Amino acid sequence: MKALVLFSGGVDSTTCLGMAVEKYGADEVLALSVYYGQKHNKEIKAAEKIAAYYGVRLQTLDLSLIFADSDCSLLSGSKNEIPKESYAEQLAHTNGKPVSTYVPFRNGLFIASAASIALSNGCEVIYYGAHSDDAAGNAYPDCSDEFNEAINRAVYLGSGNQLKVKAPFVKLTKAQVVKKGLELKVPYELSWSCYEGGEHPCGVCGTCRDRAAAFKENGVADPALKGGSQ
Repeated sequence: MKALVLFSGGVDSTTCLGMAVEKYGADEVLALSVYYGQKHNKEIKAAEKIAAYYGVRLQTLDLSLIFADSDCSLLSGSKNEIPKESYAEQLAHTNGKPVSTYVPFRNGLFIASAASIALSNGCEVIYYGAHSDDAAGNAYPDCSDEFNEAINRAVYLGSGNQLKVKAPFVKLTKAQVVKKGLELKVPYELSWSCYEGGEHPCGVCGTCRDRAAAFKENGVADPALKGGSQ
């Protein structure tokens, strides 16, 4: 294997997977999907479909116990409702803290776990889909450019200079991510981003709003909101 892609089944990670497959070929790419105690399994199911579409090996990992004490609204044990506002609206009343859908240090834990799996499979790089919109306003601090630089250095040193971490979209907006994916003909119709686990995306949670806006900016209707993602 050449590359491991942290793969949620959403827009950003699916675009990362498409990029990795284009660069290395499906036989050299390992996709890793993590269950962290989220309220539904729609992401995992989407990841399975997309991995099958590309013909890449998909590995799953359960890290839910690590987040058992968290009150993050995405988690099944939380009593907090998932906000039905844009991220900008949510940040207006967080007093500088991350939004309620921030899973504590999730990317750090995912990448650390992925590093071990990547090394065991001979990979030279880990891809993950952080982008600048998510880091804006400290909404998701583990999506920032600064975090990416730090975690890349830690993984590189900790792996004996064998493994690097790349966030190819960390300086891009979500609309720019979608643009890249459309160029690669990424199967967005198979992806799932919504924080809710209904039959169709809710269309009003923060990630649904951002996703729809990104597709609209590219002059394309979001296939998920047309019923393309089940």
